[in-house]
Amino acid sequence: MQAPIRAALFVPATRPERFAKALAAGAEAVIIDLEDAVEHPLKEQARNNLREFAQANPQATMLVRINDATTSWFEEDLAVCAALPSVRAVVLPKAESAQQVKRVVDTGKPVLPIVESPRGVLALAEIAGAPGVERLSFGSLDMMLETGTVPDTAGARILLDHIRCRILLFSAAHGLQAPIDGVYPNFSDDEGLAAVANQVRDMGFGGMLCIHPRQISVIHAAFAPTGAERDWAKRVVDMADSTGSLAFQLDGKMVDAPVIERARRILASA
Repeated sequence: MQAPIRAALFVPATRPERFAKALAAGAEAVIIDLEDAVEHPLKEQARNNLREFAQANPQATMLVRINDATTSWFEEDLAVCAALPSVRAVVLPKAESAQQVKRVVDTGKPVLPIVESPRGVLALAEIAGAPGVERLSFGSLDMMLETGTVPDTAGARILLDHIRCRILLFSAAHGLQAPIDGVYPNFSDDEGLAAVANQVRDMGFGGMLCIHPRQISVIHAAFAPTGAERDWAKRVVDMADSTGSLAFQLDGKMVDAPVIERARRILASA
């Protein structure tokens, strides 16, 4: 089982001076971005920056977001990732089919597909079930652009939560790691970020994509078990271990096997 990813920090591949700082910022994963953060004329230079940094820093491990499978840069991006041992996994944007996923898996790297289009949502069953997929992630900004949804509205929340539910269900059904929610674009709004992070954490997401190092601590705080949760989980596990029972009462509530397992997961995540 792969380690949990609570915060995954993007860094543009055109800014190699930021790579080391991003890796030291405290996120569980750093995603070197060859896609949206890189202007078209700079794609080759971005790949060279990634290659040079990886070769100069063989101890570093990173994820790489490549350009999507419909672009002319897709194959070259894959070739660079396949050749670099420090690239732990490939982030596939605009994932829309198992065939696209398989092409990435053929490089020998695990895949984190980003579901960010209506076609991607409709293909979730085959994407989540494709061999080599580690976990799913959600590209909410691109999704709203394609669907004509107005951000930061009640309508947007309905749509995004509907898709989040589907991503969660297909992830669980196929035994994937907890999915990663999309970016919160206003990196100066800690309160808004915390509200979204707490909501998706309660839904079952494992973490969030982020675009600025200051977002990492907010996301970590949201996804870490609270003191009360840890205390409750410890009492549940202690009772289960001491009695050997899979069904008992605690604080006036029934505790059975699923509740005990949830308590063990809370302690493990802490």
